[in-house]
Amino acid sequence: MAVSQPLSRRETIQAEWFSNVVPDLLSGLVVALALIPEAIAFSIIAGVDPKVGLYASFIISVVTAFVGGRPAMISAATGAMALLMKPLIAQYGPEAGLQYLLAASILCGVLQYIFGVLKLGRYMRYVPKAVMIGFVNALAYLIFTAQFPEFREALAANQTLFIPLVLGALAIIYLLPRVVKAVPSPLVALIVITAGWFFLGQDGSLLNGLRTVGDMGELPSTLPLFLIPSIPFTFETLQIIFPFSLALAMVGLIESLLTAQIVDDATDTSSNKNREMRGQGIANMIVGFFGGMAGCAMIGQSIINVGSGGRTRLSTFSAGVFLLALLLVFGDFVRMIPMAALVAIMIMVSINTFDWSSIVGMRIQPPTETIIMLATMLTVIITHNLAYGVFAGVILACFFFARKVAKWSKVESKLDPTLGMRTYYVSGQIYFVSVEDFLAAFDTNEELKSVTIDLSASQIWDATAVAAIDKVVLRFRKNGIPVKLTGMNELSQWIHDRLAIHENPNATLGLH
Repeated sequence: MAVSQPLSRRETIQAEWFSNVVPDLLSGLVVALALIPEAIAFSIIAGVDPKVGLYASFIISVVTAFVGGRPAMISAATGAMALLMKPLIAQYGPEAGLQYLLAASILCGVLQYIFGVLKLGRYMRYVPKAVMIGFVNALAYLIFTAQFPEFREALAANQTLFIPLVLGALAIIYLLPRVVKAVPSPLVALIVITAGWFFLGQDGSLLNGLRTVGDMGELPSTLPLFLIPSIPFTFETLQIIFPFSLALAMVGLIESLLTAQIVDDATDTSSNKNREMRGQGIANMIVGFFGGMAGCAMIGQSIINVGSGGRTRLSTFSAGVFLLALLLVFGDFVRMIPMAALVAIMIMVSINTFDWSSIVGMRIQPPTETIIMLATMLTVIITHNLAYGVFAGVILACFFFARKVAKWSKVESKLDPTLGMRTYYVSGQIYFVSVEDFLAAFDTNEELKSVTIDLSASQIWDATAVAAIDKVVLRFRKNGIPVKLTGMNELSQWIHDRLAIHENPNATLGLH
């Protein structure tokens, strides 16, 4: 059978960049158009000027196109990261908070790069599907509830048209694809609502008090400039930003690796997860020095890119370049976008992010899966920290798994009355969770001439298991009954020989 030769550097560049040029450029343009309203909305969620999210989306897309591990995946400013940054801005104010945010983004990138160097991407396999579902569902909930302040602002300003405009935009977003799919419906909704605001609000009364993107802060008018965050470089500053940076790094990598797996499945290709971690880190380090906030891979935009024909790094690169070009050319139009249109788009994002099949799955899947998913969701909703939710879900999943495996461990016995010998047959996994039942299965006070413990159908895993075996053996010996252990496999024998003490004639394990 012929063995395929590895591609040369030139062939690799051709395959990863220029093997699908026209579809990649077109899909990049579609993604760029869809990125504009989302990047602005995510900036507003974080409490910073729209240009912070827009610069981030441009820079992260371009940088990850070169250094990321997953061609055709879109990385930019995201709702998950914005939600984590919001408390930092709220606590220190828009000016000082922004400087801390930029520093936190740089440190986030450093941590992500270190995680990539340590090849921690392989541990993503330990995050169960139930935790992933709880993660995205909680993200959807937080994005949805983050729109409530805009509704309150509209009601306070007595702006009665705000809700009809939101509903109108949602109608366009969900009904237009039934007629036309060539143009992103969120973009059409944005244009129609903005045009309606422009023409209906000319007299200054009908739409009086309706906030627009221009009211929320400054938009990009030039290329991003290099800057160093204006913060004191002290240990106190590190104490302030490190918790945020660590949370951003963890959530960003979880969402990025999840998205990479989704794109892998959609394109029937593989990707380098550790390179992706390093690439995300490099992008976030760079973005903090150019006035942008940390970001990560975007599930929705990556699906849009792949669905529009994007397959190579060129599609990711062109999405970032087109995004900034559109802003510099059409910046005046972007400033006129009513917040009602962005609220509608973010509601769409939350609806599309939520895994609706998980509701049906609650009726048919094991109860433990539902408990893990709900625990992940509730932890995130209560703490507003996606990383805490993932940790809680993983810990709970480990607990349920350990408990489930322990139930499959059992000890049966057979007595040979002629020889006065009882043989115990141990099956399943012997470890810290199962040892209590293991110990209870032995009657060490029975009058016997000898005991054999057959471990051929079991596996010894840890020091607790060895200590339990020691305890059983020594209890029998205390009553004058010799014990023989048989059938241990190679790994069990190795662990037993290193840790067991019952071969020591003076060993007692504290038995009385």
